[in-house]
Amino acid sequence: MFNFDEASHKSKEAMETMLKNYSAVTQGFQAIATEAADFSKKSFEESVAHVEKLAGVKSIEAAVELQTSFVKSSFEKMVAEATKISELYADVAKTAYAPFQTAMNKANVSAAPQFNEAA
Repeated sequence: MFNFDEASHKSKEAMETMLKNYSAVTQGFQAIATEAADFSKKSFEESVAHVEKLAGVKSIEAAVELQTSFVKSSFEKMVAEATKISELYADVAKTAYAPFQTAMNKANVSAAPQFNEAA
């Protein structure tokens, strides 16, 4: 028979889980946005400093050398930042999936005896 108290409790439990999950996912996206903004700011500042250095160079060879080292350094920093942000996205995905994984585990545990009886 349908138990309204149990249904109400399960509904409240599901809502609380959803709100906690939403909050955690939101914090994850905020961390990603902060990280991206910090990287962009730092990258822009480094680019401005590079252009100032480049403007003071006296020879083409020195300019090419300076530009080459800047591009190499920028690329390495970009790859490191992309790796860091991809890890943050993976963490957000795991956080978003966690309630579903818990629910699936509960469903599997509660359904297992029924399947064993049928077999």
